[in-house]
Amino acid sequence: MLKLAEFDYLLSKELIAQYPLEKREAARLLTVNRKDGRISHTVFSQLGSFLEKNDLLVLNDTKVLHCRLIGKKITGGKVEILLTRRLNGTAFSCLVQPSRTKVGEKILFAAGAITGILSGRGQISFKQADADAIYGYGVVPLPPYIKREPEELDTRYYQTVYARNEGALASPTAGLHFTPEGLKQLQGAGVNLAYVTLHVGLGTFRPVKCENITEHKMEPESFLVPDATIEALATVKEHKGRVIAVGTTSLRALETYASGSRQGNTDLFIYPGYKFKLVDALLTNFHLPMTTLFMLVCAFAGKELMLKAYQEAVEQKYRFYSYGDAMLIV
Repeated sequence: MLKLAEFDYLLSKELIAQYPLEKREAARLLTVNRKDGRISHTVFSQLGSFLEKNDLLVLNDTKVLHCRLIGKKITGGKVEILLTRRLNGTAFSCLVQPSRTKVGEKILFAAGAITGILSGRGQISFKQADADAIYGYGVVPLPPYIKREPEELDTRYYQTVYARNEGALASPTAGLHFTPEGLKQLQGAGVNLAYVTLHVGLGTFRPVKCENITEHKMEPESFLVPDATIEALATVKEHKGRVIAVGTTSLRALETYASGSRQGNTDLFIYPGYKFKLVDALLTNFHLPMTTLFMLVCAFAGKELMLKAYQEAVEQKYRFYSYGDAMLIV
């Protein structure tokens, strides 16, 4: 049995990044070599020195929806709505705070210009035109460990520079360190780029509550591995290059594809003991303890090595989580 407590580690709150760096590529980069256990330290702008010609970087091009809405009841009370999925033309599934808000209540947004009605438990409906425009009145939904309200800078920094397919409730944060110039430099050095789409859902923040982690069930997330990426994967294997997943979301999409499915929903839960089929290296951020994301990196690099690397990152005062520093596992 794999116990939840095995995936815990100590972290001081002051190491949790509350703001992004002004220069994305200025983030620190911790590298872990799985073969010899070596751990080294540099900055993200030096990523290219760890990559080789014919390597394939696979990035998740999902785009974060501006799905957090602040509204008011007719009586004036504040209500926060998080739109989690569009159900049809006018209705959305949602999370509501305060949770005691009643079905049938009207919620006013945009200074009263838009009215939503709580049409069911965890559901809100709008007029057709308002439903089509509603994301334009929202803000990005920052993770709960960022203890501040979203600001204008988050509109830019909480998206990857290559985001294009709207649908995520959280950013695929491993890609936040890239700049257009940096990607061009890597391509100029012979590194290839390919894209998958996996729309990150609320499950990324849901805690694992089972003492035996193998009993945990992942929430399905929509994904697609397009034709161009399938061709690129075949080419990189033919030329003996490496498939490098940028982020746990890209890795899960690729491993789901390797298991025989190129699109749809994936609930793939990767924990120690999983046999990787396609991915050779992983670029990722630092993850919360006892989460499915930390379990995934433990599966990829080995639990003891990951706990050692995380301890070293804590001692070296790396910045953790979404707006934090990066780790490359080769």
